[in-house]
Amino acid sequence: MEIMGVINLDNEQDFLNELTYFRCGAAVPFGGRYRLIDFVISNMTNAGMNDIAVFTRKKYRSLMDHLGKGKAWDLDTKYGGLFILPPDWNDPTDVSKGDLQHFHNNLDYFYRGKAEYVLISGSQHICNIDYQEAYEHHLKTEADITVIYKKVDMLEPEHKQCQKLETSHEGRVLKVTNEEYNNNVYMNMYIVSKKLLLQLVEHGIAHGASHFFNDCIANELENLHVQAFEYKGVHSVINSVQSFYKNNLQLLDPEFYHELFFSEQTILTKVKNEPPARYLNGANVVNSLVGNGCIIEGTVENSILFRGVVVKKGAVVKNSIIMQRCEIQGNTNIENVILDKDVTLTEGKRLIGNEQMPFVIPKQKVI
Repeated sequence: MEIMGVINLDNEQDFLNELTYFRCGAAVPFGGRYRLIDFVISNMTNAGMNDIAVFTRKKYRSLMDHLGKGKAWDLDTKYGGLFILPPDWNDPTDVSKGDLQHFHNNLDYFYRGKAEYVLISGSQHICNIDYQEAYEHHLKTEADITVIYKKVDMLEPEHKQCQKLETSHEGRVLKVTNEEYNNNVYMNMYIVSKKLLLQLVEHGIAHGASHFFNDCIANELENLHVQAFEYKGVHSVINSVQSFYKNNLQLLDPEFYHELFFSEQTILTKVKNEPPARYLNGANVVNSLVGNGCIIEGTVENSILFRGVVVKKGAVVKNSIIMQRCEIQGNTNIENVILDKDVTLTEGKRLIGNEQMPFVIPKQKVI
């Protein structure tokens, strides 16, 4: 596949409140063992991309620790591989703004890559997509740019923040809008030739643009042949605490879980060698995902437990998301709660949120 990848995090806002106090959104844990960025990287490597760059601007220490050299995705190669490109504005003549700064200051990444096409994506749309199909559609339609969208059956609150597409019968994009009741949700993914990408970057900077997609593509639809490719698989948008909570717990639906993780393509993540979960006398676990290294002695219902969580005797965990190495001591009762990493709940505590507004505890707190 003659295509290189760019994961552009520059325009993604930190809507996850306590969960993004110390990390960018792409590094937020998801589904018991993954991070949000794992899905887009896995989709890219599954499509045969060997050059993948990550444009990041702030709070990227956790992201760098997770990605490393890209070994989990077989990107720790001698040629190409994974490139984490934080902002570095050393050119005194640089007048670029917004995410165009990233494109401008990392032109070497594009010049050195041998691929003729570039796929650019964010990290907030969770899916298991075959980019090869989108690429073939791009070539078949002879488009300048192909944008990827999901036609959702039912609009949810998280879709309100997403851009939408208006298309012709031939699949040409006529308009990129923020219409609340449009079901064609733009997934922040698009394919463009490297040659055209560099031309658009140069033109955008020269005309004072700051947002590559909005200013250089969405505002130039009359001058560009932009095609839409419909993705038809399972899909989630993570752009708020509510959407994070809801879409994590949606993984407890076996049909959704298997379609996301056990299709023909595999979603990969950083490997951590830990022993299997232990269920001690008195443990009662119902309809939950439990990560490696957990020790369960209490009750867990309809919840997701990441690696190394300890639930002591008498503790009750319901409808909650418990991240790595949390400890829930005895006679504690929690429901509709999100605990970030390394949180300790001491004995006898009671924390109750609700499905629309889960109770969130930041990492490393002792309560």
